[in-house]
Amino acid sequence: MANLKAIRDRIKSVKNTRKITEAMRLVAAAKVRRAQEQVLATRPFADRLAQVLYRLQSRLQFEDVDLELLKNREVKTVGLIVFSGDRGLCGAYNSNVIRRAEIRAKELEQDGLNYEYALLGRKSVQYFQRREVPIATTRTELAQIPSAEEADEIVDNILGWFLSGKVDRIELIYTKFVSLISSRPVIQTLLPLTPQGLEVVDDEVFRLTTANGSFNVSREKVASPEEGGFPRDMIFEQDPAQILEALLPLFIKNQFLRALQESAASELAARMTAMSSASDNASEMINTLTLSYNKARQAAITQELLEVVGGAEALN
Repeated sequence: MANLKAIRDRIKSVKNTRKITEAMRLVAAAKVRRAQEQVLATRPFADRLAQVLYRLQSRLQFEDVDLELLKNREVKTVGLIVFSGDRGLCGAYNSNVIRRAEIRAKELEQDGLNYEYALLGRKSVQYFQRREVPIATTRTELAQIPSAEEADEIVDNILGWFLSGKVDRIELIYTKFVSLISSRPVIQTLLPLTPQGLEVVDDEVFRLTTANGSFNVSREKVASPEEGGFPRDMIFEQDPAQILEALLPLFIKNQFLRALQESAASELAARMTAMSSASDNASEMINTLTLSYNKARQAAITQELLEVVGGAEALN
């Protein structure tokens, strides 16, 4: 009977765990939907800004534009901004982006360049602070649904980091959202911008949908802006270079916000997948334990019957 009670308690414990993992899966799925809505909401502004910058660049392509954000100086130190999560229970999401950051740092060392980390997310902060690596700044408690205000605050510090000359190039290391079960760490050069880098290639927007009771992700291509520039006889109230200088920080903030959104969506999708797997494993364990419980209970009943029959034969 003691064995039966232990199995019964184990089944109850696993059922409680399954309730928790299933709740976490549903919460992550709801937040992925919110991340999707946020990407779609910021898309019109991003498209219009890219069009204006592209056309301004086309207008100025034969002119000398002396802007600090476009200036390619000799690279001696590279700033690596690592996007990770504040929480665990999301599979290999954090370890993958941290491993990619370490690989990039080794590549820079082999090229004879220095580097500094700017760490976003508690997991990367905890990991790199235990190692002897140069860390310029850290930030934790990031919103799971990134906001433009949060991105603006971080980018202002990044611009100061670059314009002060402490680093000569800034690279973003974040996780690009591919699907609910797939994401990959990528590296994107944020600064300095090149005139050619202002051109917009075909982008993608992910959509979370449901089909037959399960979640699916579809990605749609977003067309590039029209390649036509401003008319050559257009008169600007301000110098086009001044307009470009004012719009470049907005472009950088928009790119950074997009990296935050991709990272957040990847983390939530990884957590949803991990919790779904945990719920499935819990269900399998419950079935196995239930089978063991029934076998043990049947064995106990059989043992009691044998004892009764044996006792009756002894009396006869």
